[in-house]
Amino acid sequence: MKWDPVKYVQFGDYRDRPFFDLTGRIQADRPRQVVDLGCGPGNLTATLARRWPEAAVVGLDASAEMLAKADAQADGFPGLSFGLADIADWMPGEETDVVVTNAALQWVPGHQEMLARWLAALSPGSWFAMQVPGNFNAPSHALMRELAATPRWRPLLKDVLRGGEAVGEPADYLRIMLDAGCTADAWETTYQQVLPGADPVLEWVRGTALRPVLAVLSVEDGRAFEAEYAAALRVAYPDSPHGTVFPFRRIFGVAQKRLTA
Repeated sequence: MKWDPVKYVQFGDYRDRPFFDLTGRIQADRPRQVVDLGCGPGNLTATLARRWPEAAVVGLDASAEMLAKADAQADGFPGLSFGLADIADWMPGEETDVVVTNAALQWVPGHQEMLARWLAALSPGSWFAMQVPGNFNAPSHALMRELAATPRWRPLLKDVLRGGEAVGEPADYLRIMLDAGCTADAWETTYQQVLPGADPVLEWVRGTALRPVLAVLSVEDGRAFEAEYAAALRVAYPDSPHGTVFPFRRIFGVAQKRLTA
């Protein structure tokens, strides 16, 4: 599945805000290595390099398209680098003092077990911060799955989309962090995003959730699916004089590995 960095950052202010709400809770002082798992186009990874200029800051992503955009972010930050990697294969090293993963774990089936392995391998005192979207049962996603399950689209889209099982609840992530010997906090926030323009919710999901659908459909079929889907979205998310209100739930967790077990 290819990613479009330009489409992904179309709603940059809204997509970036949870990252800063998340990383603002990390209290690391002078980390040696900071790793951003699923770094995307790298613009947010660069803010970590600005915050910790003495650290080696590494952004990892499985999308070559995203990393092509990210490479430009390294200018002016000697300690910042990016690499192509599947985060499912990554493990922290002894020098890894901060790990951030923002809106990436939902793409990895069974990521809860992976998270437990990462936390077990972190050195005492290290920080871990994660954020995943919690809107898989919202109309934006439920309507997409309902349409994909209709007779016209089921043969082409069977098993392409996942539902609420794609992520856990805040309590699930809190338990994993506490079981790993961390002090931890988990919470959720629903942002009331006011999106401008025509069919803005469709434009939003084109950058993320709709990509698996478009990846398997022909161009013609993709346009037909979008037309049906957009009509349903207009009913679920009506326009107003102020724009279209799009509630977006996010799930957060921040943990620090205890210095003593």
